[in-house]
Amino acid sequence: MAAYLVRSLASVGLTLIAASLVVFIVLEVLPGDPALVMLGTEATDETLQALRQELGLDRPAVVRYLHWLGGLVTGDLGISQTYDVPVADLIADRIAVTVPLAGLAMLLAVVLALPLGVLAAARRGRPSDYSVMAFSQMGIAMPGFWLGILLILVFSIGLGWFRAGGFPGWEAGIWPALGALVLPAVALALPEAAILARVARSAVLETLGEDYVRTARAKGLGRRTVLFRHVLRNALIPIVTIMGLQFALLLAGAIVVESVFTLPGLGRLVFQAIGQRDLIVVKDVVVLLAGLVVAINFLVDALYHLIDPRLRRGVEP
Repeated sequence: MAAYLVRSLASVGLTLIAASLVVFIVLEVLPGDPALVMLGTEATDETLQALRQELGLDRPAVVRYLHWLGGLVTGDLGISQTYDVPVADLIADRIAVTVPLAGLAMLLAVVLALPLGVLAAARRGRPSDYSVMAFSQMGIAMPGFWLGILLILVFSIGLGWFRAGGFPGWEAGIWPALGALVLPAVALALPEAAILARVARSAVLETLGEDYVRTARAKGLGRRTVLFRHVLRNALIPIVTIMGLQFALLLAGAIVVESVFTLPGLGRLVFQAIGQRDLIVVKDVVVLLAGLVVAINFLVDALYHLIDPRLRRGVEP
């Protein structure tokens, strides 16, 4: 297990370095003047030269990359040209919205999808199975932004149960802050729950056909005991895989829902930074999101070893 963790951490480090190199090359090395992109074509030569010196563009690309990489390691992400504040402070403020939003959406998706998937598999070919599959098809086809607008119309404007948008900040209290995240979390969770329910159903159905399941039934174990003690645990590996991918997508792809609900999250920060040509913010946030995705994949791989003892023993499943 220790050797596996060392190899995995080394792979994570190399992946992050490769991701940072790609982002740096795209934004600073490929043909084009980053200073001209940030200031626009109407900027004077003196202003452009001053910004180039401020950004270190007059130095070799290798020196700039190593300096930026060192800043990523130490937490010195530079100063935003638009907001004139450290990028690290901007990211800290925005990630305090995006990560809880993604976590709440993932929790809702799992709570909804796992029981539905198990129910559909246990009652294959029955009305409950068809109902779950119909919900899954609708959830996959439903755009998140349209669902968010619908939730605002019903629960904010119609019933007045939740606020239509904005975020009061965690300093206003945990319940007001969570209340502002409920509707966007539901808008993100339903499509993810639809996908996860289909995966859970397929994984449970596949596991139900294994020999050890028939042996457990032959020993006289009850249907519910077999389903939850033997089947569900062994069906978790593909489910956990999809959960990890979904959570990574929620972190990196919540920009539309954050815009609908005017939430100050990371996705909205990237969108605004692109519109304002703040390449420093774009560069740092993209690398951060890549790092979060890689870290989540690492945690998913570690969970495999906890779920399946054959992996801990080095035996092929």
